[in-house]
Amino acid sequence: MDQFFPQVGMNVAAVLARLGHVVRFPSGQTCCGQPAWSSGFRDQARAVGEHFLKVFRGSEAIVAPSGSCAAMVRAFYPELFDGTPRAGEAKSIASRTFEFSQFLVDQLHVTDVGASFHHRVTFHDGCHGLRELGIRDQPRALLKSVKGLELVEMDEAQTCCGFGGAFSINFGAASTAMAEVKVESARATRAEFVVAADPTCLMQIGGLSSRRMAGIRCLHLAEVLART
Repeated sequence: MDQFFPQVGMNVAAVLARLGHVVRFPSGQTCCGQPAWSSGFRDQARAVGEHFLKVFRGSEAIVAPSGSCAAMVRAFYPELFDGTPRAGEAKSIASRTFEFSQFLVDQLHVTDVGASFHHRVTFHDGCHGLRELGIRDQPRALLKSVKGLELVEMDEAQTCCGFGGAFSINFGAASTAMAEVKVESARATRAEFVVAADPTCLMQIGGLSSRRMAGIRCLHLAEVLART
């Protein structure tokens, strides 16, 4: 996030601060280990995960503006550390880790964060958030509460964008074809923006949209919710 979408992290912090919460960004944090895990390198993923456990030890809640990162910690850390001395700590960290929209709606019970965004948008469901964490209604509830925002659903909202980490590198043609389906579905809604809760999806959709001159821009959910 801090390398490619720093504004998203800052907007997450701004929204949480607006709601009265104290936000800390541990400077020692690195990757959650998801790339290594999804590529089959469990030992390497565990080494990275051990650093994650150390950095976030003692945190009351860990909020990630990425469905894939949150899913790695929340859904897969218990499996990754099963049978190790860190098993208990991994389960504890997993229970305190949330995707951004999940934290706002399910934990804080907030849907209206005081945002204003006078545009027509469509929402893309990231695979990890949708399939691993069951996140679907939460971001939509937040968007529907934004003043001036018109939310219109695209036909392919729950279809994979084709990024899939290393999938987009190893299977470039298939990845591009999947992205084309997504971009065309978004264009059909006549939305000005595609909004998503996972930066890698935005990278994939936004990249193809710009190359095809599709005329649709991408924003992270936090970038919408931070606007007043």
